[in-house]
Amino acid sequence: MKIPRVMSTQHPDNVTIPFFSEKSVMEGEDEVKEAFYSFSNLGVDEQLWDAEGKEVDSFVVKKLLSRYEDYFRKNVLGKDKFLTFRVPNPDVEKNDGKILLESLHSLPRNFDLGNLFYGKPIAPIFEAVLPMCSSEKSLIRIHEYYKQFVIKSQDRKLYDDDITLKEWVGPLQPNDIRVTPLFEMKDAILNAHTYVEKYMKHEKIKEQQRVWFARSDPALNYGSTATVLLVKVGLQRLAELERKTSIEIHPILGCGSAPFRGNFTPLNATKMLSGYPSMQTFTVQSAFKYDYDPRHVIDAIEALKDGTRGNPMPIDEKVALPYIEKLEKEYQKQVKLLIPTIHQMSMHIPQRRKRKLHIGLFGYSRASKDGLHLPRAIPFCASLYSLGLPPDVLGLSALSGKDLDKIREVYHNVDNDLATAFSYYNKENLGYFPTSIQTAVKKGMALVDHTVNEEHAEMSSRILTAVKKNDHAGLHEGILAAGRIRKFLG
Repeated sequence: MKIPRVMSTQHPDNVTIPFFSEKSVMEGEDEVKEAFYSFSNLGVDEQLWDAEGKEVDSFVVKKLLSRYEDYFRKNVLGKDKFLTFRVPNPDVEKNDGKILLESLHSLPRNFDLGNLFYGKPIAPIFEAVLPMCSSEKSLIRIHEYYKQFVIKSQDRKLYDDDITLKEWVGPLQPNDIRVTPLFEMKDAILNAHTYVEKYMKHEKIKEQQRVWFARSDPALNYGSTATVLLVKVGLQRLAELERKTSIEIHPILGCGSAPFRGNFTPLNATKMLSGYPSMQTFTVQSAFKYDYDPRHVIDAIEALKDGTRGNPMPIDEKVALPYIEKLEKEYQKQVKLLIPTIHQMSMHIPQRRKRKLHIGLFGYSRASKDGLHLPRAIPFCASLYSLGLPPDVLGLSALSGKDLDKIREVYHNVDNDLATAFSYYNKENLGYFPTSIQTAVKKGMALVDHTVNEEHAEMSSRILTAVKKNDHAGLHEGILAAGRIRKFLG
């Protein structure tokens, strides 16, 4: 089966509002249009349909096939182009657990639409991505629920001497689905190969398996540089599993445009291919799609699609793992001191998608360190970049120049990524932060040569002035203006 090289997602990291969106906050109908735009204009082969943390249109397949009939006659949904559910994880988001079940039960309805539209059995949606995966058990539960409570239910009678459910509502298909784990925490990424092996063995998977490594939430928890090392170790272990089982493992990397979230933009797609040679699928998020010239976006997507998977970059785990621990410890110590500032700023970061708010002072927050909650990665990044403090520098003071030389051996793009992040530094604003942060930032900034973006520095100075004056209108305008300079919100 075709495994896409590029997946369009709904991560709200864009500054520019796409032309087809009726409002600044995209929802519902806008996201249906976005899926078609990504397929038809940008050349993307897969669209993530994200039911985790936000409401989605459950009739997207019907709307796409009915509104864009000519396109989908030529580009079969479920064969040439793909919609992939991301569902809530009931182990973590108990209140949204029923949405997972609704998503699974909607698959036969969408199968009927594909069958009717194409005149042959086609499953427009057949894959569910499970976020915050931390064991094989949740993957098995989803797969077994679908087989036992969706597919097998069709042979049951509702009462004695009655017809079966299949005879009443018609057959329920597809007979099987694909379940893809999304690993986001350090232990989960490091043990992903073990969980995936157990899941594949239980479900008797013989040919291929997708595995998604997050980039944003691990960075939020452990720091950006530590996360890159973490992912590279995880990829190496997946490659060993692939060799051991002879089952194709197809990794997905969830990168954003902000350097802290991956530094994945249309202008450095080839660097991503060389930095992650074993990656099968790259996510293009909203800033990638809407904050750059469409010609550059299309060219980058074509370059990604033309690239081929290779072996992961070798990494000495005995070297990498101690650096991950070292960076993580220092990052977490520093970020705790910034939590009040981040919370104050994050309330002013404009929304770009309609997200459901969970109970809690700061809304939809998944990352927590020692009981201290941070906002989601995008407002976190937007807050610190806007103040002229690139979050990428946090934790780097734990390293010496020799340490960074060792890291360069396995993280070839580290200088480029850090130099891009450091270009948004504003030394004039540094005095606003705690003294220990000032000392650590100066040490971290000295590790990599960089050139400051003076336009962004000037804007971040205006933003800080607005913060001090409690000027909400000026703050909002400044955050957007700084984001336009960077070409990402957060």
